[in-house]
Order: sequence, then C-alpha cells, then structure tokens
Amino acid sequence: MPLLLQAAEYRPLPPAPRAGLTQDWLIHDEDRNRLVLYLSDYHPPAHAYYQWLSIRPAKPLLIRFTAREKLSLFIDNRLVFTARTPATYTLDLARLLPPGSVAGPHLLCVWEPDASPNLASFVNAVPAEPTQAGKSSALPLDAQPRPRGHQGQNVFVGFLLLIGLCYGGLRATYQPGFTRIYQLEGLWGKGSAEQDFLIKPTLTWLNLVLVLLFALSFALLLVAIHTNIQSIVILRRLFDVAESAIVVRVLLYTALVAGFVLGKYLFLELMGYIFDVTDLVTIQYREFIRTILFMGLFLPAVMLLYLGLNQRLPETVLWVSNGVVSLLLIGTVLRVGRTLHHKTSLLNLHLFSYLCATEVIPLIVLLKLIVFTY
Repeated sequence: MPLLLQAAEYRPLPPAPRAGLTQDWLIHDEDRNRLVLYLSDYHPPAHAYYQWLSIRPAKPLLIRFTAREKLSLFIDNRLVFTARTPATYTLDLARLLPPGSVAGPHLLCVWEPDASPNLASFVNAVPAEPTQAGKSSALPLDAQPRPRGHQGQNVFVGFLLLIGLCYGGLRATYQPGFTRIYQLEGLWGKGSAEQDFLIKPTLTWLNLVLVLLFALSFALLLVAIHTNIQSIVILRRLFDVAESAIVVRVLLYTALVAGFVLGKYLFLELMGYIFDVTDLVTIQYREFIRTILFMGLFLPAVMLLYLGLNQRLPETVLWVSNGVVSLLLIGTVLRVGRTLHHKTSLLNLHLFSYLCATEVIPLIVLLKLIVFTY
C-alpha cells in the first residue's frame, strides 16, 4: 500500500517554454525550492521574477521594458544586462546568449535590488520594418536606452492647450478671485489679499475649477515623466490601465489627484477632532489650497520643457521635474506651517505633533512615491 501511494504522488510538469514574453511570471518558492506561478492577488511582490522562453541564437527575440537604475536581467543564471539609468530599453535576447548556446528553453530572470520590477512594462517588441528593398535596419548589439516618455505628444499638447485656455478664461472672467491666489508678492508676506483669501469660503466654483486644472497639470507630469508611478502595487490592483491608453491614464490620475486634494479636508477634520484643534482645520485647508494652486502654475512649464527637450536631455528633464514637484510639496508644508504658527505657536509639542501627522508624514509618503521612485 505505501508503494502505491508513493507511485501516485502528484509531481507538476515544468512549464512549457514560450517563444515570446507573456504576463505569466514565476517566482521562487523557497520552502519547496522550485518556481511557481506568480499570482498578484495571492503572493506578495518579489524582487526576482522568472519565465521559461524558447530562444534560438539565429532568430531575434526582442523585448521592451521600462527599468529603474540597477535593474538586471539574467539568462540561465548568467548576468546579461544591467540598467545604468532609468529609461525604456529594447533588447534582443537571442544576441545576449553566450557563444555556443543551442536553441531550446532558457530561463529569463528579471531582478531589481531595491523594489519590485515593473512587470507590466515587459512586452514583446516588434522589429523595425526594412527601410529599403533588400535592406533591413539592424539592431545594435548593446541595448540602447530610449528617452523616457510616450509617443503621445499630441495628447499632451492638446491637454496643455486646454489648460492654458482655461486659465486665461478664468483670469478674464473672475479677475478679483484669480488675483487673490496668483500674486507673487503676497506668497510669503502678509498682504491684504492673502488675509482676504483665508477668511473667504474655500470650496467656491472658481476654486473647484482651479483644483481640477491643478490635478490635470499634475496628472500630465505623472504620465509623461514619472512613468513608474504605475508600478505602485495598490494603484495597479485598483486601476489596471494599459500604458498605451494615455488619455485614460491622464484622466485617471487627474481624478486621483483631485480626490486627494478635496479629500484632505475630511482627513484634517478627523485629525483635528483627535488632537482637539478643530479651530485650525479651516485656515489650514485654505492655506493648503491657496499654496498648491499657486505652485501648480509651474507644472505646465515643466511639461513644455518635456515636449521640447526630452528627446535630447531626458535626465535633465527628470531632474527639473523632480525639483519642481519637491518644491511644490515641501513649499506647501512650509507655508501651511508658517500660517498655523502665526495663528498658534507650533512650539507646543501637541500642535507640532498635529502638524507632523497632517502635513509632514503625507509629505514623506508623496516624496517617496513620486520623487524618489527613480
């Protein structure tokens, strides 16, 4: 009887090698020392993912992916590629095989030391069509990084024109309310317009439209430059939008940013009730709205820089974008803290803890997700 049970033991067959990449990835099961199918809703994110591929040295197998710095590829446990800079890469896996390799199944491994690789960006690349009869464009042996971004410049230009027309129309129609927000001399001073804004209602129709324009500007920046924001596990599970659907992603990120800005008032009300400082919530939220709307004017300028220089200087555009986003986030916290300090001294440990819970900790989270992703 024991022999019959042993003979009937289930042993899974190794996965069949594929000719190209799919979205079915494998991870290493340490307990059983084997590769198992990765299920995003079941397994936690890992640093290394595997696929069995059928590779023939004489037949190109092109893949394209977006990589952070230090992302590495292994074929049959042999290092074949390491990303030196964040970019979109196109590789021919057949050319990366060692000399003398035979056609057959080979194990591809994608590994990243500090985060989970962006698996959604790994797709099969289509070889370029021949430029002339009898001549075909040859792929270089070394991987050539491509500038970060999408082929949807027309979409970005269209949204920028819409933003510009809306700002111009609002300035012409609601000039007094527009001036209360967008005046440089009163940003760090105590001008009458600043005090006037802090005592007027926050959620007016003008402010709501300006918040949507700010959210749209921020969304364009996230989609165009900070492409790896889509690798956030929670965001990818809730809103799985294809990378090629640029308009849908822009509208999705616009809704998320606008929801964050408008929903912060409920968060402040809750924290104000917990810390017993509800009298500070209204002025804090008004200052938060005023500052982000003012700083949001610089976001379309970064998009113009992206459209003009991203093909030649992608790293410079990324640095400028990170600097503007950091200035937006940090400047908002400093401005809110300064306004609250004029209302009530933040030297009180209780009020300082409230400011950390409502401004500093969200600031650190946003900097980690947006700025320090690369």
